Amino acid sequence: MTDKKSLYVQLGKLDTEQRNPDTLHIDLADPSEIVRLMNEEDRKVAECVNNRSTQIAQAIDYAHRALAGGGRLIYTGAGTSGRLGVLDAAECPPTFGTRPDQVVGLIAGGREAMFVAQEGSEDNPENGEKDIADLGVTHKDVVCGLAASGRTPYVLGTLQEAQKRGAGTVMVCCVAAEHVKLDPQADVMIDIPVGPEVIMGSTRLKSATAQKMVCNMISTGAMVRLGKVYENVMVDLMLTNQKLVERSRRIICMFTDLDYEQASDLLQQAGGKVKVALLMGLANLSAGEAERQLDAHDGFIRAALQSLEQG
Repeated sequence: MTDKKSLYVQLGKLDTEQRNPDTLHIDLADPSEIVRLMNEEDRKVAECVNNRSTQIAQAIDYAHRALAGGGRLIYTGAGTSGRLGVLDAAECPPTFGTRPDQVVGLIAGGREAMFVAQEGSEDNPENGEKDIADLGVTHKDVVCGLAASGRTPYVLGTLQEAQKRGAGTVMVCCVAAEHVKLDPQADVMIDIPVGPEVIMGSTRLKSATAQKMVCNMISTGAMVRLGKVYENVMVDLMLTNQKLVERSRRIICMFTDLDYEQASDLLQQAGGKVKVALLMGLANLSAGEAERQLDAHDGFIRAALQSLEQG
């Protein structure tokens, strides 16, 4: 069988390439009906993701250990999947105060593919292997491949090269694991069969929603485990715009008895580090002592406060 014919047969077996019996008449639907049909399909996605809670928790553990050990969380993907990984990586610095090189997104076709589709770039596993090699991936890192079909050559190439280098590997796909062509399989397999798309083969819909949910959980879960959240508030955010500056002041006021001006003063004393300013306000510490307490407790505000109360 020729390679093209083989691919034709393989695609025909994937749920994402089937016709959805519930949306056969969407071409006749008015706007309200289109919304209803799409919303009903999207409701199914959350339950599909929930069915892989154990595997997603394992991926969080892998990401946390990598980041805590000086490694990186690296997303790889092509097309929509690649853009989702780049998006998640780009949002970590302003949200959690990470360095841009700690959470990285690789997309087939490079930066240009974020804005203009570079469809042919995903067909060669060698492209993925090269990107991983160029990034200098090591055993400290974890590489998370995103591929709705579970068979994107670029993504498989990144994971196989990562495995050779001793990195942890995670695969996120939207078909049953049996359809994934990675050999050996990833350390963590998160297969989320979301079923036929609203529009046949349009994996920017349900498949992308599922992958986005998983990326949210992996990165957020890892950051929580790194002490970047106090209660349910992000306290390591970077003050990169006025909205985030005002949010930081509000966070300090929320947890302390300080007013707006006092919170602003603390934030200035802390050099714009929200977590340091917050601990200063909560425990009446200098900026230097707050820094030392956080360093001694791996960045966890709760642990620092408990230690101060006991001491």
